[in-house]
Amino acid sequence: MPNGHDAGSLVTAQTVAQAVEAAGFTPEILKVVQPAAADAPSVERYMVRTGLWSFGQRAKADKVVKELKELDVRAKTDYLGDDGTETTGPWDMRVLMVDPKAFRGSFKTSIGKSVAKRESTSSMSKLTGAIAGVNGGFFNIHTAKALQGDPVGVSVVGGRLLSEAVPGRSGLVITQGRKARITELKTTVTAISSDGTKTEVNGINRAAGTDELVLYTEEFGGKTAADGGIEVVVDAAQGKVIKVRQAGGIVARGTYLLHGTGLMAVWLQEHGQGTWMKVDNKVIDLRTQQAIPLTPETHVMGGGVGLVRNGRVRITAAADGHASINMMLRRHPRTMVGIDKSGGLILATVDGRNPGVTVGASMVEAAQLMRWLGAKQAINFDGGGSSVMVVGHKAVNRPSDGAERTVGDGLFITP
Repeated sequence: MPNGHDAGSLVTAQTVAQAVEAAGFTPEILKVVQPAAADAPSVERYMVRTGLWSFGQRAKADKVVKELKELDVRAKTDYLGDDGTETTGPWDMRVLMVDPKAFRGSFKTSIGKSVAKRESTSSMSKLTGAIAGVNGGFFNIHTAKALQGDPVGVSVVGGRLLSEAVPGRSGLVITQGRKARITELKTTVTAISSDGTKTEVNGINRAAGTDELVLYTEEFGGKTAADGGIEVVVDAAQGKVIKVRQAGGIVARGTYLLHGTGLMAVWLQEHGQGTWMKVDNKVIDLRTQQAIPLTPETHVMGGGVGLVRNGRVRITAAADGHASINMMLRRHPRTMVGIDKSGGLILATVDGRNPGVTVGASMVEAAQLMRWLGAKQAINFDGGGSSVMVVGHKAVNRPSDGAERTVGDGLFITP
């Protein structure tokens, strides 16, 4: 389709079908129904296909795709098992359940050695000394390459807020080391200058936009952008302002930076010259409207889509930013986390994109699987090529990229 998506309106599909026919191929317009979610209605879309081949004839399908592309028709080879229509599999999955009555270890999240750089889940597993773990939430592939480890959504590691929430999205909260729950979250971050002035901090450990104030912690692990902004360097232990400088530099151990662009650079020039600067961080549970205590045993990870709530399938695709045919209907590798009635943690991966071996799961199938496994609450994490489960610091599933992908963060079970 012209927009790069697999499906669109009927009018668009008819236009594409005409182009396919003009190229000498026989098109078929298919109606695709995106399943309803708890917060999004069912939607009808249309796609255009031509030809039908077996696995062994993949080269023939690829040849047709090449010919269509040469005629400026967007095309790709598609596997029908990904469509989300009823299937009997096959599925290749891994499930790990933690019995809270027997388990004496703890659950931890990790961003690896730094926020900015991506790292493999197995590497993070070694870093945390984990027994097992899975990849975490989505990370920002639409920023500078050096910053692509930045989680899309909230991240708290050992009580330290390292990435701000997308307000209202689902996340996994771990308190007291091994008490887990799933809820909707938001964060509030406020900078307070020594003259008593307060202002909102827009982001944490990410690229700054126009007229934004961004907090960089010592876990950032990269250089801040030399974007013409202003930075205030603060002693993290005492809150003492060490210096005010032009933007662009490292975050030294034991410090944090407030980085302002445009109007917020002006604010820093006016209010950052004092003796101290404080930052107040809060992570709010939107179900209780209470702040989550940020202790060393607190870990929070933003997810992709809520799957199960109170023991029932409840997919929050719109609120969590994934109400699309690609995410809801089509099958992909998936990583999911659930909590059973006794408070036990359930980790699950479903491999996919491997025709004849494992088909992956739609979002609806992922929710149904977690409910079947006994989850009273469940959430979807990053999937596709990111989806991996590690045991003993080694991947035990078959990542669809053919090898383990570097990711933004991970969830781990430690002794």
